[in-house]
Amino acid sequence: MSNKDKVVTFGELMLRLAPEGYLRFVQADRFGATYGGGEANVAVSLANYGHDAHFVTKLPVHEIGQAAVNSLRKYGVNTEDIVRGGDRVGIYFLEKGASQRPSKVIYDRANSAMALADPADFNWDEILKDVKWFHTTGITPALGDNAAAITLEAVKKCQEKGIPVSIDLNYRNKLWTKAKANEVMSEICKYVNVCIANEEDAKDVFGIEAENTDITSGALNHEGYIDVAKK
Repeated sequence: MSNKDKVVTFGELMLRLAPEGYLRFVQADRFGATYGGGEANVAVSLANYGHDAHFVTKLPVHEIGQAAVNSLRKYGVNTEDIVRGGDRVGIYFLEKGASQRPSKVIYDRANSAMALADPADFNWDEILKDVKWFHTTGITPALGDNAAAITLEAVKKCQEKGIPVSIDLNYRNKLWTKAKANEVMSEICKYVNVCIANEEDAKDVFGIEAENTDITSGALNHEGYIDVAKK
């Protein structure tokens, strides 16, 4: 794939609100605002490497939605296929970890424009015209049944057109259960060419464990990962 090839990433673009530095949520009296999301971050990275990166999502027509769109445009990401509509941009609050204290994320994304999007919002035949690669993550179908149906339709259409599909499992237990993730992702992955996952994702989503590996203690068995990949 050359830098001139068109790549599409699909997911939700959210507003991130974070305290300054390493302050806890309860210590903060102001929050910095940025926009991001797993799939959007990939589009930005690809654009920075010189690729023709397109990001697809649904965002409201109001100023916050426009600010989200603008946050991608400044990095050279093509936003012409972003659907406009809905009432709100999904929000997540991020508290940076320090030393032994882990980072913390609190979601406020229910009923966002992307979560409530309809399959009819996306004309995949048009969006996928001349596309050489399609990328999404397991976060997108976790937003709800509509988002799962849209994702499945997109990857099916890619396979019809011979477009390679990559997906990062990226399991989020705050968005759905392991059982639901297994049900949905097992179907979606039938149409995926490259599946990206770590040992935790493989276990949580598909119940596939690396032998002689203990994630908690950090004991790793490299042969076990080869077995996981085969399964």
